[in-house]
Amino acid sequence: MYALRLLSFLRPYWRRVLVATICVLAAGASILAVPQLIRWGIDYGLNIQQVDGRPVATGEERLLVVAALGVVGFAVLRGVFAYGQTYLAEWISQRVAYDLRNGIYDRLQRLSYAYHDQQQTGQLMSRATQDVEAVRMFVNMGVVRGAYIVILLAASLALMMVTNWKLALVVWAFIPFIVWRSTVMAFKLRPLWTAIQEGLARIATVLQEALTGARVVKAFGREEYEGEKFRREAEAVYVDSYTSSRIQATNAPFMSGLWLGATAATLWFGGREVVNGNLEPGGLTAFLLYLYILQMPVRMFGWVIMIGARANAAGQRIFEILDAESAVTEKHGAKELSGVEGHVQFHDVSFGYDAISPVLSHIDIDAKPGQIIALMGPTGSGKTTVVNLMPRFYDATGGGITIDGVDIRDATLASLRRTIGTVQQDVFLFSATIRDNIAYGAVDASDEQVREAAKAAHIHDFIMGLADGYETWVGERGITLSGGQKQRIAIARTLLMDPRILILDDSTSSVDTQTEYQIQQSLQRVMEGRTTFVIAQRLRTVKMADQILVLQDGEVVERGRHDELLRRDGIYRQIYDLELRDQEEALAAPAAGPAAVGVAAAGS
Repeated sequence: MYALRLLSFLRPYWRRVLVATICVLAAGASILAVPQLIRWGIDYGLNIQQVDGRPVATGEERLLVVAALGVVGFAVLRGVFAYGQTYLAEWISQRVAYDLRNGIYDRLQRLSYAYHDQQQTGQLMSRATQDVEAVRMFVNMGVVRGAYIVILLAASLALMMVTNWKLALVVWAFIPFIVWRSTVMAFKLRPLWTAIQEGLARIATVLQEALTGARVVKAFGREEYEGEKFRREAEAVYVDSYTSSRIQATNAPFMSGLWLGATAATLWFGGREVVNGNLEPGGLTAFLLYLYILQMPVRMFGWVIMIGARANAAGQRIFEILDAESAVTEKHGAKELSGVEGHVQFHDVSFGYDAISPVLSHIDIDAKPGQIIALMGPTGSGKTTVVNLMPRFYDATGGGITIDGVDIRDATLASLRRTIGTVQQDVFLFSATIRDNIAYGAVDASDEQVREAAKAAHIHDFIMGLADGYETWVGERGITLSGGQKQRIAIARTLLMDPRILILDDSTSSVDTQTEYQIQQSLQRVMEGRTTFVIAQRLRTVKMADQILVLQDGEVVERGRHDELLRRDGIYRQIYDLELRDQEEALAAPAAGPAAVGVAAAGS
């Protein structure tokens, strides 16, 4: 039962749980004492006797006053302890929700690319929000409040037995039906709540995709299609929620009917006991009050079961994240990488996302410190996968990768990723200022260092032209910036980390030729002394490379320098003729220089 596993999150707060338990017991005792006081007041304060065939009160008024004051006193005590119970239940449940959200977020941050490749963002967001809220309600209403209900139920039944065991058995005869009905409810509601939670997650996924891709939706006029898709998911949740509500609505009057039947049986049998002299009027009154007190636990019992069923479904989805094992783990006793020179070697490396379809096969690379390695090849040849293996976004399934002779699996992930700076093809900027985005990997960097990195990436002048300069707020995913501007900010972000190894994944493909020329001039200076892996489609990058590796179907089919590979007349020559020859001709235009390059690019 996942609901039981969720209770382990109460352990850090056991002191408050203990105080809450005391409040629950005290509040229960306070309300259970009232029927006994009323019974005592009736039997001794009134002391009804038959005089000349008429009932006459022969008791003492003082005892009635004492009983009334006692009822008021216990009511005050119950109010105090009920407040403590409610306050602590809310505090504990909120802390458990806080811990769960942080645990989910921390786990998602530590899971490898392989996990996120198979998940939907909306599903994960739903588990961190709606499922956690279901657990919070379970802790508050199902655990603390549920304990109060159970105590009231058990204590009331026990006091009924003490008052009159025959009459208690009459009431107890209804208990099996209540338990049976509650069990049926639990079995019916559990799959329904699982379906509801899954449906809410699907709604979140559809909504997240529609909002993220709003421009694409509008560009293709697919608003009606997206609206219909959302409507289908919303309708599915509506149907399941309606079914769940209908079951609960049917159950509530059934449970009330059972209890009214118990009340009628109590009046009938209890009245006979009073007439026969086996029970005092005060005892019957107390018995009826216990029945009244039990109405709340009995009615709430089904609701608590529903909350437990929902929490069980939510717990299953939450623990699917918390129990997930990352495909990339840090070895026990891993060492910090320090004083790295940047000698990167791939030793017969192979990789596949599954055992059936290999992506890379027998890759050997020897990149000396300061060398530039250009990766070329058609789409799907494995270029991006090669560079993703170095920071251990994925782990090689065969062979090994070393940096300065140290296997990357023997190094801590933090030190490894500090050593490698990456500019990915799909640039992601956070909803923050430009300065915060540039300093994301070096939060302690000074303003001067941020500016120097921006200058190296040729984005400083653009930033200074903005009204708020480096404090300009970037929209979600950098939506307020062009592709080239985002690319240069990403380059500045990487350069500020001052890594010994650079990975530039198509890092200049989103800029015009003139801007690319300026970036290349800066990068040429910055790359000195750093080992650089470049996935590029630009001739300048290729000509700068100390080694060009041509990949096809996950294998290195050619390697060498630009001129050498051209003479071989192989796959690289085909890529050159298709993609690079036009750039060669543009560079060879009579008017040399960046301005001429820009003109040539504009005319192409």
